Amino acid sequence: MQFSEMLNIGLMQGFAGLSLFAVLLLMGLGLAIIFGQMGVINMAHGEFMTIGAYTIYLGSHLTSHYAPALVPIYFPFAIVLAFGFAFVGGWLVEWGLIRHLYKRPLDTLLATWGISLAMQQCFRTFIGPKEVSPTLPDWLLGSWAPSPGLDIPINGLFVLALTAVVTGGVLLALNRSRWGLRVRATVSNRVMANAIGIDTTKTDRLTFAIGCGIAGMAGAAFTTIGSTGPTSGQLYIVDSFLVVTFGGAASLLGTVVSAFGIAQTQSITEFFLHGSMAKVLTLSLIVLILMIRPQGLFASKVRR
Repeated sequence: MQFSEMLNIGLMQGFAGLSLFAVLLLMGLGLAIIFGQMGVINMAHGEFMTIGAYTIYLGSHLTSHYAPALVPIYFPFAIVLAFGFAFVGGWLVEWGLIRHLYKRPLDTLLATWGISLAMQQCFRTFIGPKEVSPTLPDWLLGSWAPSPGLDIPINGLFVLALTAVVTGGVLLALNRSRWGLRVRATVSNRVMANAIGIDTTKTDRLTFAIGCGIAGMAGAAFTTIGSTGPTSGQLYIVDSFLVVTFGGAASLLGTVVSAFGIAQTQSITEFFLHGSMAKVLTLSLIVLILMIRPQGLFASKVRR
């Protein structure tokens, strides 16, 4: 095999890792907000991703049947709806359950695990147990060939662009918006934040809902590279927690770096090893690094 062919294969495998990186980063961003900023272990985070994926599928199904002329343009609007439905779901879960369990991480783990199982059963009952895929617009199909023998899927480029926009928006919101100021004040010193008039209860609810909404957008991105079933979200929940823990629980920069490292390591090793062995090798490397640096790559120093 010639060097150019090996290079093209390596580049395409690396780009496959970038597609996985995009999904893991969107999932990790939501978890970094919920777990890193609020200390809530949300085991139902994967199901909010599934809500976003099913939103795209249902949007595709309804558009194809009732407004086929809108198929080329439905996808961006469905992404917004995916965020909205997951946001509302997260708001209701925080209001109905999570607000009673703050500072009780084990209880939040068990409660959200129960919610996860209940949501999976709802997906099976109301949508079906089989995996489904949406009808993607023509502009998301095909590939871009910058050089002979190198084909980059257009849907992967779209997912990367979406991830860049969402990541930039989250970073901008946390550092420049009124909500971000309240979140940072609450994380730094909750008692003082309450004393100066910040409604930390409302801030917690909005933060949890935004984290779930971002997971919904991760589900929307996931539909471009895979099919969706009732348990699709659970396939990514462990990797997403690894991304947040490895990067540093309260660091969004660490989330970006760790998502990229985990996705690329897993993608490249899968080219040489069996999929299960690639996951084992990736996990082993993460555990080894966390043994040396248990606070993560970019641990933030905050007062509690």
